[in-house]
Amino acid sequence: ALVLADVQTDALQAIRDELEANGTRVLARVLDVADGSQVDALAEAADAEFGDVHLLFNNAGVGTAGLIWENSVADWQWTLGVNLWGVIHGLRAFVPRMLDAAARDPNYRAHVVNTASMAGLVNPPASGVYNVSKHAVVSLSESLYHDLGLVTDQVRCSVLCPFYVPTGISASQRNRPLELDNAAPLTRSQRVAQAMLDKAVHSGKLTAVDVARMTFKAVREGQFYIASHPQALEGVRQRAEDIVALRNPTDPLAARPGLRESLIAALRG
Repeated sequence: ALVLADVQTDALQAIRDELEANGTRVLARVLDVADGSQVDALAEAADAEFGDVHLLFNNAGVGTAGLIWENSVADWQWTLGVNLWGVIHGLRAFVPRMLDAAARDPNYRAHVVNTASMAGLVNPPASGVYNVSKHAVVSLSESLYHDLGLVTDQVRCSVLCPFYVPTGISASQRNRPLELDNAAPLTRSQRVAQAMLDKAVHSGKLTAVDVARMTFKAVREGQFYIASHPQALEGVRQRAEDIVALRNPTDPLAARPGLRESLIAALRG
């Protein structure tokens, strides 16, 4: 049985119909993960419909680009509302229920997967709001890992850090609430960064299905950090070494000087 939640009604209905046609029992709810009361209601509905939850995927995400001082308060509220508060609400709604189930049944097992990003481990320029939200998810997930270890061996967690995967995240503005929309037009940096994001996301070679397979493998093996593109971890190593050496941050685009120069030209031209 599966419990699915999405802010997009048409996409949710399509996947629900596909799964039900294959004989899967599905509970589907349209909701905004930034609203804790809606997530609480989902947890209650899941419990009433199917009983104990064994796998929780906090996967909702949106993208905001541009120079960090140009982002509006609404940009911060929307991005943190979905990317960070969505995960917080998911944990608060479901993890206590998982722990209750573990206390009742010594054979019960559960796993939580929080989707962060490679941008939760490094800090590429012109995407500061997104970086902040995803670094917070990594920190939250590491804290959850340690906290769970204090109280149970039956509920574990992982953090998923995908790199560029062809998904709809670069077009996430389509789902932005009207009350958090920007009245002002996009700045130059926001237009440039959005174009770069679109190109990078659509050029990704791994699919969402590929990432899902590696995620389930990691869950089975009890692996905490899940990276869709291990080669991108070189930037993580460099950042860690900078911190340990108290060295100024290495340019994340140092290995791609052409991209850096084109970005500078676009912003200064």
